Amino acid sequence: MKLLHLTSLPPSLNLAHLFCGLSLTLTANFSIADESLTASGTNPTPRTIEYSWMPVSTWDNMYAEDIAVAEKGGVDLLFVGDSITAGWNWEIWQKNFAQYKPANFGIGGDHTGNLLWRLKYGHAEKLTPKAVVLLIGVNNFGHLNETPKQVFDGIKANVKLLRKMYPNAKILVNSLFPFEESAQSPKRAMVNEVNAMVAALNDNKHVFVKNYGAIFLQADGNISKELMGDFLHPSPNGYQAWVDIMLPDIQKLMQ
Repeated sequence: MKLLHLTSLPPSLNLAHLFCGLSLTLTANFSIADESLTASGTNPTPRTIEYSWMPVSTWDNMYAEDIAVAEKGGVDLLFVGDSITAGWNWEIWQKNFAQYKPANFGIGGDHTGNLLWRLKYGHAEKLTPKAVVLLIGVNNFGHLNETPKQVFDGIKANVKLLRKMYPNAKILVNSLFPFEESAQSPKRAMVNEVNAMVAALNDNKHVFVKNYGAIFLQADGNISKELMGDFLHPSPNGYQAWVDIMLPDIQKLMQ
């Protein structure tokens, strides 16, 4: 996933992601959890792998900054996910979401197990959002080498936890976005398989599943380079296309 060092983080992240001086040494806090640290999409685990584009210390700091936001409270619209969530263009974010007292709990490279950890142990339960926007799971393929069913199980586990934490909130579950340029890519078929299972989570009461992925595709099914420059992360134009189609759904859920 793309580089998300604190010095280059987009301002769409919570201000705490830029200014909070907190530091969190997760290795000293493993005792708070009963879970084994074996990485899987359904097992809550912190980031422990040093990637060239993000050291563990950066992940620790971003996680600590989200804890500070959770402690402060006052969030009505909560975004949770990986780098696609983290990367919102600042102007687009402010124009469309600022009125809803938003917070962005996206961290690049996270798989569903990492997000489970952050939700369980990051004091997120102190928030009382009206709506939660979830997009997670694509990193389960590359980082955990999981099957579509395993990826779905991780997404389902996060939805279940969010429902438990925020029983009065509406949860907008984004189906996985397509990735890799070619419509014939085997990964595209895997994404479609995951999304078919995710669709069953929709209950039109508390959980609302939306598949917006087609906005990134050209007529031939290939991904538009204009909207997704690396065929994984939306470009600014891609974020604009996403907000154009998703905002009406958010507005309904925030009523």
